[in-house]
Amino acid sequence: MMKLILASNNKNKLREFKEILEPHGFEVISQSEAGADIEVEETGTTFEENAYLKAKAIYDMFCLPVIADDSGLEVDALNGAPGIYSARYAEEGKRCARVLSELEGVPDEKRTARFKCCICYIDASGEKHVVTGVCEGKIGYEKLGTNGFGYDPIFIYGDKSFAEISAEEKNKVSHRSDALRKFEEVIKGVK
Repeated sequence: MMKLILASNNKNKLREFKEILEPHGFEVISQSEAGADIEVEETGTTFEENAYLKAKAIYDMFCLPVIADDSGLEVDALNGAPGIYSARYAEEGKRCARVLSELEGVPDEKRTARFKCCICYIDASGEKHVVTGVCEGKIGYEKLGTNGFGYDPIFIYGDKSFAEISAEEKNKVSHRSDALRKFEEVIKGVK
């Protein structure tokens, strides 16, 4: 198995990366498991810039393969917000409520949204590889379901929220799985 450091300590992201990458021969460990006790400031203006900042900081510490992502929700009726500020859009537990409040009175056809995920992989030689994944959907009218995390309860994919489908179903269609599928193609040539 090839060891990959995930430039994050987010347990949900770590679980998703492990579920998708371990069957392909990767041992994914968090940055704290690798010994990195840092919080990288996300000062980029795009998902790609923020993913690179995180990956580069951890790579510089260990000179080992690192994967980082930056992802978020883009709502068309909110001019792409919360976007790169998705994790900081409101305090924990109130982000969905803020989006729903800001979309009050917005009709169904204008509630289009997408989850976007940018993955930056820095290989053992220090070369950067970037892929982006997208999952199109819309914003519902209330929180639905108990699975998932973040904006999953209000993001409608098909006729269910991401929080109403199983992790296995979500991993087949999510923005992160789309990016990881693209990443798998990249990694085949650079392991």
